[in-house]
Amino acid sequence: MADKVEFELVSPERLLLSRSVDMVVVPGAEGDFGVLRGHAPLISTLRLGVIDVHDAGGVSDRIFVAGGFAEVTAERCTVLAEQAMPVADLDRGQIEGEIKSLRDGLAVADGDAERAALAARIAVAEAKLSYA
Repeated sequence: MADKVEFELVSPERLLLSRSVDMVVVPGAEGDFGVLRGHAPLISTLRLGVIDVHDAGGVSDRIFVAGGFAEVTAERCTVLAEQAMPVADLDRGQIEGEIKSLRDGLAVADGDAERAALAARIAVAEAKLSYA
């Protein structure tokens, strides 16, 4: 356990993961970064992408995240994600239906704010689709 890093992934809905792991690869705003025990302190925003949790010689978990922050210390990596869900739970058909519905809504949207919000939701759904 001395060479493990404590990893916690929290979404607005719940604590998704909390355990000691070998390494975590996080989709930071400036690029992916790996976190091992002894990492230099860091705070980063997240981009749309997948967190890979490495344990027992391989990737044990893959979690899609959309927005949020990661805080890294020498012993811990904590991710506060705006949205997070296991890649295994991504349903291609459901996501395609969501994209169609959002695009239909975008076509009749009133005002720039509503269009921007729908465009952001479409970007998240398209990112999910690339991992489904």
